[in-house]
Amino acid sequence: MDHLDQLESQSVYILREAFNRIERLAMLWSLGKDSNVMVWLARKAFFGRVPFPVMHIDTGKKFPAMYAFRERYAKAWDLNLIVEDCPGVEAVDPTLPTNARSAARKTLGLRDAIAKHKFTGIIAGIRRDEESVRAKERVFSPRGDTGQWDFRDQPPEFWDHFNSDLPAGTHLRVHPLLHWTELDIWRYVRREGIPVVDLYFAKNGMRYRSLGDQDITFPVPSQAATLDEVITELEGTRTPERAGRAMDRETEDAFERLRAAGYM
Repeated sequence: MDHLDQLESQSVYILREAFNRIERLAMLWSLGKDSNVMVWLARKAFFGRVPFPVMHIDTGKKFPAMYAFRERYAKAWDLNLIVEDCPGVEAVDPTLPTNARSAARKTLGLRDAIAKHKFTGIIAGIRRDEESVRAKERVFSPRGDTGQWDFRDQPPEFWDHFNSDLPAGTHLRVHPLLHWTELDIWRYVRREGIPVVDLYFAKNGMRYRSLGDQDITFPVPSQAATLDEVITELEGTRTPERAGRAMDRETEDAFERLRAAGYM
C-alpha cells in the first residue's frame, strides 16, 4: 500500500471501531475539505452509505456556496442530515476575544445538539497538524458532561487500543483524520475525485485555505486555481493553514480556551 492507502485504511478502521462501540453516534459535517473526506471515508467504510446521522452545526453565517454544497451533496450521498442552529453570541463567554466569541457559538450549538439527540459519540474531522492545541488530541477523546476537554490529562493510545468506556453523562469525540496532514487531504481529494467547495480555488489572486463563517474567515494570496496547483503550492509554502481565520490572531490562549470548552 502507498501512503494514502495506509491513511485510508487507518481511518476506516477507526470509523468501524466507533460504530461498533458507541451506541448513539453522529458525524460532524462542516462542509469543508476535511469533513468531506471524512464523509467519503465513512461511505467507503460502510459500503456506500453512512449508517449514522451527519450533523451540521449551523451558525447561519456560512458562505452561500457552502449552503449550496450542503444541499446538493446531502442528497447525492444519501445522508441522514441533521441541521442544528447555534445560539446567539450573547450566550457566549463575554471574556473571550470578539472573533473567538463568534466561533464559540458552535461549541454551544454542539452541546445543545448532543443533549437533544442524546449522542454518546461525535465524529469530528480535526487533524493534529492544523493547530498546536489539536496536537494534544487522542483518536477516542473523552469529554465532560458539558463537552469540556482536559487537554492536560489525555488517555494513552498504544497500538490502536482505544478506550471507549464512559461515565454517565459524558461522550466521546472520535477523530479519524488526526494522523492526516493538509497535503494528505488534498492528495486524497485528487486521487478519489472528492467534491469540495470551489472557494478553495483561487479567483483574482486569492483563495481560502480554511473555511468558516464569512465574517471571521478571509482568503489568502494565491494563484492556485486547480487541484494540482493547490498541491504544488502547499508543497512549498510555510504559511499556516489557518492564516485566514481571524480568531487565530487574537490572544495567545483564545483557541486553547475554545478547545477546552468543547470547540470542534
